[in-house]
Amino acid sequence: MEKERNEAEILMEELGFEKKHFSKAYSDEEIAKADAFCEGYKVFLREGKTERECVDFVLERVIKEGFTEFDSKKKYVAGDKVYMNVKGKSVILAVMGKKGVSEGARIVAAHIDSPRLDLKPTPLYEDSELAYFKTHYYGGIKKYQWVTIPLALHGIVYTADGTAVKVSIGEKDDEPKFVINDILPHLGAEQSKRTLSDGIRGEELNILIGSRPFRSDKGSNLVKLNVLRLLNEKYGIKEKDFISAELEMVPAFPVSDIGFDRSLIGAYGHDDRVCAYPAVEAIIDCAAPERTTVTVLADKEEVGSDGNTGLHSAFLEYFIHDLADMEGLRGRDVLRMSQCLSADVNAGYDPNFPSVHDKYNCCAVNYGAVITKYTGSRGKSSTNDASAEFMSTIRTILDNANVSWQIGELGKVDEGGGGTVAKYVANLGVDVVDLGVPVLSMHAPWETVSKFDVYSTYRACYEFFRAE
Repeated sequence: MEKERNEAEILMEELGFEKKHFSKAYSDEEIAKADAFCEGYKVFLREGKTERECVDFVLERVIKEGFTEFDSKKKYVAGDKVYMNVKGKSVILAVMGKKGVSEGARIVAAHIDSPRLDLKPTPLYEDSELAYFKTHYYGGIKKYQWVTIPLALHGIVYTADGTAVKVSIGEKDDEPKFVINDILPHLGAEQSKRTLSDGIRGEELNILIGSRPFRSDKGSNLVKLNVLRLLNEKYGIKEKDFISAELEMVPAFPVSDIGFDRSLIGAYGHDDRVCAYPAVEAIIDCAAPERTTVTVLADKEEVGSDGNTGLHSAFLEYFIHDLADMEGLRGRDVLRMSQCLSADVNAGYDPNFPSVHDKYNCCAVNYGAVITKYTGSRGKSSTNDASAEFMSTIRTILDNANVSWQIGELGKVDEGGGGTVAKYVANLGVDVVDLGVPVLSMHAPWETVSKFDVYSTYRACYEFFRAE
């Protein structure tokens, strides 16, 4: 029987496919590399809580590595490194390859926006001698998760004379935080009758920002006035300036290791900055690629990728056309030959909620980067579905480089679904597949990822860039 069992094991190893937990596949030295890599990622998370802050961080990082601003009228040679700042909210990085774009480009596309609470155009009001900001939530959130947690204010304001004022309040220990209050359980009988999705409503996401009135015997809205006075003293802004502002309320939680073994990271914004950071580091480290490599970090994915900084627009397409023009090629031909990893996250298996997953096709933390052949919902609606040929290309690249990867699906067929930027790049004629990090509590104010999976995603991007 022992001989038969061993033969069966040998045959299963030869013919079967089983994803491997990192502890069985990699050495302690490799795990130490993953932990070290994630120290830089945690800095990125702390510094980049909005898409604008992410762009600022990335540009500072790549300029130090020799990247220069892209000039479509210039001729570039192999090894040249360029960046293009797309209206302060998206960015493209490229390293010119030995073959240029004659055989297409290698693209990794991630997004740097995350679910949050945006301030309305006229947000400031007073009620019952308390001052509040009115908000409009951005992206898919569970609204009840955003109450009674510390919030920080980030963004940019343009004053009447056109001066740009950057705002960040609530991240430092000595700075105030903000909060959305909830009904106490003693008085919450009627609220508890609401469905979970209706427990907190959009128009109830009003943020408490002050309670002390301006010192005056006359006048109304004196608490609001006092807030305006403080904002004017610190930032020089007036109430009308909110109209020309992009201000976002984000969780004020610190980035932190999770678990006694410190194997996980808890933070706001893993989706999708957990793929954006590896994509940046991979293009920096792949200094002499065969094909021209491109990392694009886009805005607006969480709301459908629309707008001129989202990948539903043409900014990536035009960039590829510019590269083609430099070599006397047609942009559409270059796009047809190009390949792309849509670097985005997937839903990691959570044993607390097993019923939403197909256990044979879901991804799990600590098993490496997850390849998602298709996203969409129900009947594969509104998705890119990667071809067998391109799936073969990617698995070969990763296997040859001993990169840890797994296959994943975004929940059971009729459970729900979601999308990424993949379909917008695929619509240009590019071969695309999703690859990224499994996430627990996706779209929550504090999400969880595995350090090993983050590092595996970096290695996948790097090997994709350098493959011939």
